[in-house]
Amino acid sequence: MISVKNLSFHYAKKKELFHELNLELGQGNIVGLLGKNGAGKTSLIKILTGLLYPKAGECQMLGETPSKRSPQFLSNVYFLPEEIEESNLRMDKHVALYAPFYPKFDHEAFASNMTSFGIDPSENLKNLSYGQKKQFYISFGLATGCSLLVFDEPTNGLDIPSKSVFRKLVASSMTDDKLILISTHQVRDLGNLIDRVLVLNNGSIIFNKSTEDISNQYDFVSTDTVPDSTQWLYHERGLGNGKAIVRSQEHLESKIDLELLFSGIVAHPEKFKTTAHE
Repeated sequence: MISVKNLSFHYAKKKELFHELNLELGQGNIVGLLGKNGAGKTSLIKILTGLLYPKAGECQMLGETPSKRSPQFLSNVYFLPEEIEESNLRMDKHVALYAPFYPKFDHEAFASNMTSFGIDPSENLKNLSYGQKKQFYISFGLATGCSLLVFDEPTNGLDIPSKSVFRKLVASSMTDDKLILISTHQVRDLGNLIDRVLVLNNGSIIFNKSTEDISNQYDFVSTDTVPDSTQWLYHERGLGNGKAIVRSQEHLESKIDLELLFSGIVAHPEKFKTTAHE
């Protein structure tokens, strides 16, 4: 569904951001694109959705070249940017105007999503808070029926209950023929939602694994459970016992600590080295 080969990109008069970047992602996944601010997440997303053009290499989405912006491509891809443009429309008028661009738009799903967030669609978008606008566009995007949904920092502006609603709606909308790509630096917000983790750092994808592989390859433990520090791939001190990532061991059972994993990958990428096709 997403195929990137030897992609290079730079902004005018600036150093190269991506150099021969490779990435393959298939349908049926909710993918977390993680990275610190400035890592290149938004630039990569804009290339994938046809808003920026690569300087070299190939980029295919749904079998098409995004930069060509064909009607078929645009009707099957929904992109929610972090910064939302101002609108003077009522929400129901926005739906009436833009839903026809998406042949699979589900009005019942949209209404249900809005109810989950507790938003009245008769309100004018200009009167909403930033977080409420996010809730509306998330509700709209999940109702489009698009095969590819791309959200850039979708939880920015959402309070804790709304973040929980977001995770539930994304999970319930997922089908085997979709790919949902969520970019964020707020790792904790994705919780148990994603089933694949990408980490972008300094313009390179330094980690690409399914959560199943992560569970099979690593254990997330307190440092007193595995006191031998030579086994730690990464650790953090805390009040009382610290936390550590170790190679998977048969006698250990643990849940993925996404925040700890992200910190470990960024701090010691050589210990978590992966490939674009893993």
